[in-house]
Amino acid sequence: MIQFLKESTFAVNEVFNKSLELLKRHYFSVAGLCFLLFVTSGLSNYLATTISDFNVVLSGFMAFFFMVMYFGLNMTLFKYILSLIDGNQEKKLVQCIPSTKELAYFFGAMLSIMVLSIALLMLLGAISLPFLYLFENGDNRMELMSNFTMFVVFVAAILTFILIIRVAFYPFFIIDKHAGTLRSLRFSFALTKGNVFKLLLILAVFAFFQLLQMYFNYLEYYIIFIILNLVSSFLVVPLASVVVSVAYRSMMADYHGGEDPKILNNIF
Repeated sequence: MIQFLKESTFAVNEVFNKSLELLKRHYFSVAGLCFLLFVTSGLSNYLATTISDFNVVLSGFMAFFFMVMYFGLNMTLFKYILSLIDGNQEKKLVQCIPSTKELAYFFGAMLSIMVLSIALLMLLGAISLPFLYLFENGDNRMELMSNFTMFVVFVAAILTFILIIRVAFYPFFIIDKHAGTLRSLRFSFALTKGNVFKLLLILAVFAFFQLLQMYFNYLEYYIIFIILNLVSSFLVVPLASVVVSVAYRSMMADYHGGEDPKILNNIF
């Protein structure tokens, strides 16, 4: 166990070191794309709120347009970073823009994850329902229903979180391997087999920084909060994008799951 922790920590450190080196060499191009993501997100929220007071249909259309634009920029960013990792410095940014088919695969996979999450919640509810009747005695029905609902939602949230980690790399398989909707999900599931703990360590680093921001905001230390917010905007966000891309390339170097992986063979 100790050896496993050492190996995992070393692997995560290596990913962060490579990411920092890459970000130092190409900071302005990566940070520029991250800034575009920030502007797109802020502009979409502003326009959706403003236009909704005048025209609901137009507001919905604008929300859809900016959603496609936002995730399209995300995929462009990842594709661009992958080209930098591969040493393809001459590749132009316009060549990294995802095609309509790739965007369709992306949203298809996103919809599939949402359906799987809802199905998981319903399945847990159906499995747990007999226990509700087993412990119900007529007097504790409301309390039991409340506890039952909280338990099912809590377990479903944990399993959904694990599911999202397992399938989080599907966009990379779409833009890098030209995989379709379901195949990209299967690829991601196979790639993350045995790497969940390493991914959790990476996630914990960025989560800690976000919690630190929330903590100083809660204490009303606004100067420290603003400083951390600036660091997050200009360093943490670009670094996170590079780290995820480097982690993908590192895991792919050790991938032996084949070209048509099966989900059942890669659960554990």
